Amino acid sequence: MKLVPVLCLMLVSAQAATLRHHNSPETKKKIKEPPVRATEAPSSRDFTFDLYRALVANSSGQNVFFSPLSISMSLAMLSLGAGSNTKEQILKGLGHSLQSSSEEELHKGFQKLLQELNQPTKGFQLNLGSALFTDPVVSIKEDFLRTMKTMYQADVFPTNFKNPEGARKQINDYVAKQTKDKIVNLIQNLGSNHVMVMVNYIFFKAKWQTAFSLENTRERDFHVTPETTVKVPMMSREDLYYYLLDRNLFCKVVGVPYQGNATAVLILPNQGKMEEVERGLNGKILRNWLQTFIKRKLELFLPKFSIEGSYQLEKILPRMGISEVFTSHANLSRLSNHSNIEISEMVHRAVVEVDEAGTRAAAVTKTNFMFRSARRVSQMIMFDRPFLLTIVENKNILFLGKVTKP
Repeated sequence: MKLVPVLCLMLVSAQAATLRHHNSPETKKKIKEPPVRATEAPSSRDFTFDLYRALVANSSGQNVFFSPLSISMSLAMLSLGAGSNTKEQILKGLGHSLQSSSEEELHKGFQKLLQELNQPTKGFQLNLGSALFTDPVVSIKEDFLRTMKTMYQADVFPTNFKNPEGARKQINDYVAKQTKDKIVNLIQNLGSNHVMVMVNYIFFKAKWQTAFSLENTRERDFHVTPETTVKVPMMSREDLYYYLLDRNLFCKVVGVPYQGNATAVLILPNQGKMEEVERGLNGKILRNWLQTFIKRKLELFLPKFSIEGSYQLEKILPRMGISEVFTSHANLSRLSNHSNIEISEMVHRAVVEVDEAGTRAAAVTKTNFMFRSARRVSQMIMFDRPFLLTIVENKNILFLGKVTKP
């Protein structure tokens, strides 16, 4: 079974202010719409793979795993409270502009996507949502709260940050519940100067369309580097899988479907070609792969693994041009009338587990590749060296990672 809980968290603090009393609004119930499952996360720039490259550069030789959907949604929500250059940087980073039509497109796109992804789905669990924990003594603007509720289905909870331990427990208990206890004790320390915590979570759990047999799992070598080899439990199965060979990007690509409408896309660079793949990979290429996959009989070897990623995004996003919001010069005038409120931390944490029981399947656009003809003879593909993993639902990249040390 595959469990993929992810959480993005922002800590908002106030520096020595006199704060007015504000009554916290009640939580808005989640909107229910007919299942359509066709919306793509709104963005015109390649935020997902730019962020991947920034995280890899900051995690040399380590596993990388994150949810671009969770992070981009958190930034979109944050832009609702930002003004002037602070807002412009966030929107530009997400591939949008300050023009009202572009900003409206961003928020309405996420609104529709949330409604679709949160519909009950046969075959896998996918829970996506947000919450605001706000101090009742802080005046959070009604327009901001209203839009957070209507566009992002955010729950709002009054929280007494003057009791840091109580606030920490309230938030950690909520996070543990939403991620089925896969992310616990997220907040270790909380100061009495904090006035708001924004949380965005995504939890995914699914079974492979066809499970791997436990009897076929064997200890095999995994080559972390040409010089370093470790033993890992390696699953194996001979079956029809989505497959292609990308000669331009020097990699093999295998799509393993889950029950339901989702796919694990596994990318195995040729020997010594990991950096070329990482530099060249983008959303357009991934969509081309999904559109041009062929089914082929493969003897697939895939390690069981459990990895997690934890990132301080206030240190990563400035490399992508999103910097002012994490400084004392941040303009958060649409969030509150208090000019001394600032973002003190933006944390993203993700956990993934892959074993014989499973996960899901997907599709997308275009063609530029040379494929080997699909013969009936099985081809063996062994993921016994570092590879990339992305989990796709329709056009949406839910998760993206690099498995360096299973």
